[in-house]
Formats: sequence, C-alpha cells, structure tokens
Amino acid sequence: MRKIPIDQFVVGLCSMSESDFKAGSIDSYIEGNRVSVPSLKPYLFFSENNYTRNLIFRNELFELLALCWAPGHVSSIHDHAGENCWMAVPVGKLRIQNFRVLEQDLETGYCKVEPTASMDIDKLTPAGVDPTEPIHQVLNLEEFGRRAVSLHVYSRPIDRCLIYSPSINLCSEVMPTYTSEGGALCRGVVL
Repeated sequence: MRKIPIDQFVVGLCSMSESDFKAGSIDSYIEGNRVSVPSLKPYLFFSENNYTRNLIFRNELFELLALCWAPGHVSSIHDHAGENCWMAVPVGKLRIQNFRVLEQDLETGYCKVEPTASMDIDKLTPAGVDPTEPIHQVLNLEEFGRRAVSLHVYSRPIDRCLIYSPSINLCSEVMPTYTSEGGALCRGVVL
C-alpha cells in the first residue's frame, strides 16, 4: 500500500473508465492508494454541530468528498439513489450501520426499516456500500474518542437521496449540500 497526495488520487480516478466504477476496480484502487493526510488539509472543515461535506472533485462520472466528523457526529439514515459509494478513512474510525427496508410507500413517505449488519472502518479497512443493502448510517461514536475524516467516492454524483426516520416511520427525498467546494467554504456556511 502506498500513500499519495489527494491530487494524484483524483488523477487516478479520472483515468478509470465508466465500467471500472461498476465492476469493483474502485475497491482495489482505494486499497492500493491511500491518501496522505497532509494533502487533505485544504479540504478539511470541522464543525462542532454536525459533520461537514467537502467537495474535492466532481465530473459526470464521479464525485470525491472529504467528510469531517467530530466525536458523536452521525449521519441520517440514507441511501445513495442507486449510485455506488466507496469509503476510506485516513483519520480516525467510523461505524457503518446498514438497514433493510421492510415496508415503503414513496407517495405517502411511509417506510419501515430495521438495522442489519454493521462494520467499523479505519485507515486499514476501506469499504464500499453494499448494493444489496444500500441504506446505511455513518457514525463517529463518542467511544472512538477522536475526530475522523472519511473520503467518499460516489459514482455517479449524488444530487438527491432518501432520508429515513425510523422513529416516525417516514422517508423523504433531500438534496445533499456541500460545506465547501475545492477548499473554499460555500456561500452562507458558518462553522
């Protein structure tokens, strides 16, 4: 395994074909090319209130984000609108909790989900979202005791996804936003 700067990591992803983003080549690429943490510095924006989503690169085939997590931060339970996702954690440790849909009616927003398998990921164990159970939640548990940074490769870029609220059996479509783009905070963002 070698460590490379984020710019070189992006060049490698850009050299891949559309079929690579479907066939599992991204898993191998991420496992063999770890990103050096100092090269991520321009893209790391932390907030004490919520995790942040920082766009590093985006084209028609994929987008690459750095997500920054303080201890205790959790994502909502969500899907990726049928797109593929791979994650690496160059800093810290995160838990991925998968969910299964038991019932769903998108017209009314009714849904019922239950947790299934979970796994912890860190700098030695990158992961891809399971296409058979694509609904998941990402957690930086308080017990992990430190900040975390995760790199997410989405193929294709995700402009809409479903958010699940199991406590009230509802799901709804949202449009994810970025905290920063290309190393600059987005307009109106205050950390």
